Parts: sequence; C-alpha cells; structure tokens
Amino acid sequence: MPCHNVNGDPVSASESAIASAEAHSAHNYHPLPVVVASADGAWMTDVEGRRYLDMLAGYSALNFGHGNRRLIDAAKAQLERVTLTSRAFYHDRFADFCTQLAELCGMEMVLPMNTGAEAVETAVKTARKWGYKVKGVPQNQAKIVVAANNFHGRTTTIISFSTDHEARADFGPYTPGFEIVPYGDLTALERAMSANTVAVLLEPIQGEAGVLVPPAGYLPRVRELTRERNVLFIADEIQSGLGRTGKTFACEHEDVVPDMYVLGKALGGGVVPVSAVVSSSEVLGVYRPGEHGSTFGGNPLACAVALEVIAMLRTGEFQERATELGEHLHHELGLLTGGGAVEAVRGRGLWAGVDIVPSHGTGREISEKLMDRGVLVKDTHGSTIRIAPPLVISKEDLDWGLDQLRAVLSA
Repeated sequence: MPCHNVNGDPVSASESAIASAEAHSAHNYHPLPVVVASADGAWMTDVEGRRYLDMLAGYSALNFGHGNRRLIDAAKAQLERVTLTSRAFYHDRFADFCTQLAELCGMEMVLPMNTGAEAVETAVKTARKWGYKVKGVPQNQAKIVVAANNFHGRTTTIISFSTDHEARADFGPYTPGFEIVPYGDLTALERAMSANTVAVLLEPIQGEAGVLVPPAGYLPRVRELTRERNVLFIADEIQSGLGRTGKTFACEHEDVVPDMYVLGKALGGGVVPVSAVVSSSEVLGVYRPGEHGSTFGGNPLACAVALEVIAMLRTGEFQERATELGEHLHHELGLLTGGGAVEAVRGRGLWAGVDIVPSHGTGREISEKLMDRGVLVKDTHGSTIRIAPPLVISKEDLDWGLDQLRAVLSA
C-alpha cells in the first residue's frame, strides 16, 4: 500500500520513514535524507532499493565493511551460547579478549566498556586516580591537558573540555580540571603542564575537526614531554585506530607508544558497541572492585566479535589495504586542489578531509549532491566533507565514488 501525507498526497517509503522519525525522535542529529534498509561490504541499499556507496563507514566503526562474514559468523555463534553475564561473573570469552587486545596494543591490561565516550570517561577517571595514588597529586587538584577542536564524545565531562559551541552551549555547569591548548602547538602544551598535570589527552589525528594531521614531530615530542614530567600520554584512537590510517594505530606513523590507548568504533566491527582502555598494570592497576564498571562492558557477545576483529588486524592485510588505497585516494584528491573547487585536502590512509571552496557550496550541500549521485559522505565544520570508506572497498568502487565527487564539483 502506498503511503500518504496529511493532505492525502502519496509519499515515498523514505519520506514516510523520515517524517515519522522527525516526529518521534529527539533532533540531536541532522541526517542526510536516506533511509538504509540493508548493506553489504561498501554498499548500502535504501528502502526503495537504491544503492549507495558508503564513503563514511560509520565514522570508522565499519572499517571491515557492512556484514563482514567473519564478524557476522562470530556474532551468530556467540548468540547461540551466551550474550550477557554482567561483570558479576566471569565468562569464557573475557580472558582471551583482554589478553589478545593487550598483546595487540603492546600493553598489559584492558578495561572494557561499550561506547567511545564511555572509554574516554574511563581514561579521564583512570588518569586522575593514577595521579592521586601513584604520582602523588593533591586530592581534587588533578589537571588534564587537551587540544582545541578535539572530539572525544558528548558526555557532560567531555563537553567540558570541548571548544565546539554546539556541543557545549546550555549544558553547564562544566566539569573543571582541564587545560585546553592549540592542537599541534608544543610550546603551549609545555606551558600548560604543571606539577598537578596527570595526563595529556590527544587524538593522533583529529577526526571531527576535519581530519587534521598534526605537524611532523609533534607526537614524538608530546611523548618526550609527558615522560619527562611523569604525565600520562593518552591517545584517543577511537576513530584513527585499528587500520584506518594504514597502521594498527595512527601513533605508529611516528613510532610513538602512548601510556594508554582509548579504543572503540571498529573494535566492535560495526556489529556491536565495544570500547576499551588499554594500558600498563601500573596505570590500570589502581582500580579496586566497585570503583568503576559497566553492566555490558566486556560482555560475551562483544568479546566474541572483538576477538575476531583482533584476529583480522593481526594479518596486516587491512592496514596494507588502507595504505595502498589511501595513497591512491590522496593522489586523486590532491589533483582537485588546483581546480578552484577544493581549498585543501588532509588525512592519512583511507581517511581524508576535503575543504570545499565556499562558492561551490557548503559541506552539507556537497554531501546532498553526492547522495543524489549514489555516494554517502558527511560534512563537518561547514565547508569540509569527510571521506572514510570501509577498508574493504575495491579500487574500482573508490574510483567511481571519486568520479561522482569530480562531477559534483565541476557542475
């Protein structure tokens, strides 16, 4: 039966679904007007049967593609056994998950959570407790240095150290204890560090800010400064990690090993939410029973999927693919900067931020035009579009998507 609006006029299935969603869900997002019904690999299909090339990959949660057979099979097998025990009991996937994730990171201990924001909150709590119990910072005086234009989530504490007005406005009072410095500015970072600084929390590449890569040498010097000052270096690799940039972790591009990794998104393979804080026994060993937790954190289903993700990353094939296709992506995007429609291109691996010349349209307008041509990307900060396809995308499909971008920019 065809759908109709209040005037009795026929509407499409997509229009009907969007109208219902707008009427009954909080307007905390402004999605593109596409209603996805199924997906496979790098492609999604809407409720009318139209196919779209996914060039966003769930903000890197879908690094291994939609419906990845290995991940789906792992999830199905676990669904038949046990999905949740809570942390009141052990389960038979937990030890392997913690052991293998720690090994992948070159660390010793894992504290599992669910979402990226939960993992960042856990990192903040961990750094503060470590500061009081190990470093000897006076109670309630701990400071954490962060970078401007960061994106670590949208909980109350996290927005307290955001410089994004939309994320912060009307949500105060804000949590104290954070110092914000310009991203990439080593002088400002060093000046902000004091005896009470317990951590420096950074994205190795700032994703939401437009895929901003820091200056060469920045991360190694941050590592040196934090080590010299007895301060934890926390790398938020929720978007940049697990193969996206051509390495398992973006920090590896400059041979940097932080004190703590914050992981999420791709760790759950786009199947279930899985996040974790991974660090040394000195750092995560500060916890005692009852001080932190999550009913679903480290659940059997999450562990089963994440174990398969870890196994896939160990082969190195996804990192290699991101490197090779990433070089091709950035070469092709670089050619657009001389045509008058693109101001700049940034990124690493299969991840790029493309700044559109304002006269050619906003990032939202370009995203909508690409949607009309069967390509899905997302805008950020007004004039920028982000490109981050699943790492399983074929070169032919990637080129087709780039052809659509050229056509939109030349129109």
